[in-house]
Amino acid sequence: MLTIRQEEEKDHQEVFQLTEQAFRDMEHSDHQEHFLVEKLRKSEAFIPELSLVAETKNGEIAGHILFTKLKIVNGSETFESLALAPVSVKPTFQNQGIGEQLILRGHAIAKALGFHSVILIGHENYYPKFGYEKTSNFGISFPFDIPEVNGMAVELTKDGLKNVKGMVEYPKEFGIS
Repeated sequence: MLTIRQEEEKDHQEVFQLTEQAFRDMEHSDHQEHFLVEKLRKSEAFIPELSLVAETKNGEIAGHILFTKLKIVNGSETFESLALAPVSVKPTFQNQGIGEQLILRGHAIAKALGFHSVILIGHENYYPKFGYEKTSNFGISFPFDIPEVNGMAVELTKDGLKNVKGMVEYPKEFGIS
């Protein structure tokens, strides 16, 4: 039995280690995700309610997810959205649906907070089951080259991305200019 709750300061070290472990053997990773989480926590893009942990009944943190603010910019128009990055599950807990629980809870909280969409770069076979589709379907692009199938977005509200087109602008903490 897992409890999904807001991350607290006392969790930071455990989340740091968990994130490093989760991405250690990932092929498509710069292996800096644990440092990214630390930087994002101190950023203006950070939303405390959207930094979530999955905790076991023994008090062990099995997973973590972070949604931060980002912008979609189209000329003089700017639209607010969220970045989902990263979602981390401790290797011993992977393939048990923990990532799914974190994503779904995060979506529900984000929607309750008034956000309309989430953008991510991720595995094309995993995220579509949560409603994610290619950002190119919405006319949204990234400031760097990625395979089209890996840039995805989901509408949290009906027509959440209707008439939203443009280039994703990540918070500076992502190190993408």
